[in-house]
Amino acid sequence: MKYNPLGNTGLNVSAISLGTMTFGEQNSEREAHDQLSLAVERGINLIDTAELYPAPASEATTGLSEQYIGNWLQRQDRSKVIIASKVVGPAPKKWIGYIRGGPKLEPSQIESALNDSLKRLRTDYIDLYQIHWPSRNTNYFGKLGYEYGKDKHHNPISETLEVLDRLQSTGKVRHIGVSNETPWGLHEYLRCAEINNYPKIASVQNPYCLLNRTYEIGMAEFAHRSNVGLLAYSPLAGGSLSGKYLNGQEPANARLTLHKNYFYRYTTQAATDAIKQYVDIAKEYELDPATMALAFVNRQPFVTSSIIGATTLAQLKSNCDSIDTEIPEDAIKQIQQIHAANPSPCP
Repeated sequence: MKYNPLGNTGLNVSAISLGTMTFGEQNSEREAHDQLSLAVERGINLIDTAELYPAPASEATTGLSEQYIGNWLQRQDRSKVIIASKVVGPAPKKWIGYIRGGPKLEPSQIESALNDSLKRLRTDYIDLYQIHWPSRNTNYFGKLGYEYGKDKHHNPISETLEVLDRLQSTGKVRHIGVSNETPWGLHEYLRCAEINNYPKIASVQNPYCLLNRTYEIGMAEFAHRSNVGLLAYSPLAGGSLSGKYLNGQEPANARLTLHKNYFYRYTTQAATDAIKQYVDIAKEYELDPATMALAFVNRQPFVTSSIIGATTLAQLKSNCDSIDTEIPEDAIKQIQQIHAANPSPCP
């Protein structure tokens, strides 16, 4: 395993980290524990979760991912595992209104969410506490361009940083990060931290993969030069970059098979066309398509860690192998040509 500095925290995190959004939905607690143990065995030290997980979210399962991790943690050396979790942003009540009666990024809700996560994780602190998505109206979760609209539940970033600063002072939070952010949001977090002497965010967790390279446009240089590392999520685009859904295939118990509506962005014609071409490149160079897709993310200098998610131990082992995979330069040239002709079909 390779390791990279996490912003200015002094922590070195594995270049591949384990995402846990399947724990409690596609994976039982036993399977979750097996994945966690294998991940640590392979050198992974960063485990990413969220109060919302598993996904897709439901009242019956929300919180199970953290609970499974917490039970596993009791048999581990806590100091050697870096736990990252998230507090949800505002959302329609019809979606996750069961969370605190309708979640908002108000100081009292952030503190309540943290305390609940600590209980489920059965730990005294979270190494990296992240804002899952912004409270303001902006583009994330498949929305490519910014469309001006009124902010319905906007909590100023300075207010969010103030409560995170207070929670950090208690020792319950070691470091802070954001997720699904934009260049303006990143700038505002950094500006408010500098002006008010609040903690600087260490990371931004945004989607990044062969089908979605929008991060390169406005965020990559900004974050890289500001020493804010990218924790890249969906590096396999929900598993679609493995090619297993091509030609109408619907593998049993696979993520896109079970949750077509949730991961619809990876099933469009533009996505399918690009996936076919990337799979062909992998075959030409005798690479596993999923391994090549992950290796492409791993090689980017602005990526601190790639968050992989797996439903089987075999998938997890294969994903871990990508850390040692080098993509031939001729293959990279072909990848760039495909990207130029069909840029980011799945924002």
